[in-house]
Amino acid sequence: MRTKFLPSFLWGAATAAYQVEGAHDEDGKGPSIWDTFSHSPWRVTNGDTGDVACDHYHRMAEDVLLMKELGLKAYRFSISWPRIQPKGKGPVNDKGLDFYKRLVDALLDAGIKPFATLYHWDLPQALEDKGGWTNRDVADYFADYATIAFNALGDRVDGWFTLNEPICTAFLGYKDGVFAPGRNCLTDALMASHVQLLAHGKAVAAFRAAKTSCGRIGIVLDMADVQAASKHPSDIAAADRDDAFHNRLYADPIFGKGYPSVLVDWIGKEWPKIPNGDMKIISAPIDLLGLNYYSGRLVSANPQSDFLKTSSKALEAEGTVKTDMGWGVWPNGLYRLLIRIKKQYADIPIYVTENGMANRDEVDEKGEVPDDARIDYLSRHFAAAAKASKDGVKLEGYFVWSLLDNFEWACGYTKRFGLVYVNYKTGQRILKKSARWYARVIADNGFTT
Repeated sequence: MRTKFLPSFLWGAATAAYQVEGAHDEDGKGPSIWDTFSHSPWRVTNGDTGDVACDHYHRMAEDVLLMKELGLKAYRFSISWPRIQPKGKGPVNDKGLDFYKRLVDALLDAGIKPFATLYHWDLPQALEDKGGWTNRDVADYFADYATIAFNALGDRVDGWFTLNEPICTAFLGYKDGVFAPGRNCLTDALMASHVQLLAHGKAVAAFRAAKTSCGRIGIVLDMADVQAASKHPSDIAAADRDDAFHNRLYADPIFGKGYPSVLVDWIGKEWPKIPNGDMKIISAPIDLLGLNYYSGRLVSANPQSDFLKTSSKALEAEGTVKTDMGWGVWPNGLYRLLIRIKKQYADIPIYVTENGMANRDEVDEKGEVPDDARIDYLSRHFAAAAKASKDGVKLEGYFVWSLLDNFEWACGYTKRFGLVYVNYKTGQRILKKSARWYARVIADNGFTT
C-alpha cells in the first residue's frame, strides 16, 4: 500500500533542552529543577545527569547539518527558561538568548522551519524555591519570560507551544516524586496543573500582544487512547476516570469546557479552589494543538490502587511487542485521538509533536545501527496519521521523537529514542537505519508498505 501526505505536510523531529543541550552552568545559565533533581541521590538511573547530555549547546551547527541531511522540513526544540532568566524572573541573560537566536538562524538557513516550546520541564530552581508550580505568581513570571522569547524570536519562529505535557510536570513531579522536583503530594499536583494552565493562558495573551509575533501558538498535550477492559460498569466508570485524568483534565479547560466533573467530584475536597476569571484566561483561543502520542491504556477498576482506583495495561496491536520503555505499540490509538480532537474539541490544525520508540540500539561490526523495530513502529503510526488526515483531520506535521538519543529523564542514558545514535563518551553521531528510511519518507512525502 502507498501512503501519501499533502504537499504542505511538515516532516520533522523534536528534542528538549535539558535532554540534549548540556552546558548546564555555562554562559550565565541558572540551575533548573532537573539540574537539582538529577544531582540528588537515587533519583536517576546510574546517577546520570544532563550536565553534558548530547552537548548540543556546543554542537548545534553539526546537529542542524544532520537535520538538513535528513531533509527535515521542521524542527521542534525547547527553550531553557533558566538559560534566559537564571532566576526565573528579572534581567535577561543575553548569552543564553543568543544561543537560540543562532539556532533559529541556522535552521532557517538550512530551510527548516523552527517550532519552539517554551517549557519542557526545566523550571528555574529559584522559582521552585518559591513554591514552584504551586505558586500562582509563577504563571505571571512565565508570561514575562514568554514575552522575552516572543520579542527575540517571534518574527522567525513559525510555531510556538507554551507547555509540554503539563500532566508529567504536575503528577510525576509533584505527586509521584519520580520527576523533578520530586514532591509527593496530590494537592500540590492539582495546584501545579492549574497554575500551568493559567501560565499557558497568560502566555497566549502575551503572544497576541507581542509586536513581533507572526507565527501561531498552542500547547502540547500528552494523550492516551483509553479503553475499558470490559463492559462491567465498574470498569467503564474506571476508564472514564482514567480518561478524564489523562486526557480531559487539560484538553477540556483549554477548549472552554471547564474541568471534567467526573474528576472534580471524584477528588472532592482536595480539588483546588479556582478564582473567578481563571478559566477564561485558560481557554483563550489557540491556533494549533500539539499531540504527543505513544500508546493506549486498557483500564479496569482496582480499589487497591492509587487515587483513581484504577489499573491499566498497555494496548498492543496484534503481532507487535512493547517498546524498551514497556509501552505497547498501538497505532490505532493515534487515529482515534486525532479524530476525537476534531469531533470533541475543535477542527483545529494539529501537529503530532512527539511519537517514537525506545529501542535497544547498538552499533554493529559495520559501524551501523540497525533498528528495524523503529521503522516498523513509525510506519504504522504514519499510516494511522495519514488515515486521520484523509478523514478530515487538519494534520499539518509530524515530529518524530527524537532527533538524538538523549538524557531520558529518570531513566538517564539507558533508553534510546533517537533517529541518530549518540556515543555519550565521544559525542559521535551515527545515523541509524531508521533515520535513512525517514529521509526517504520525507523526500517522497510518503512510503510504501
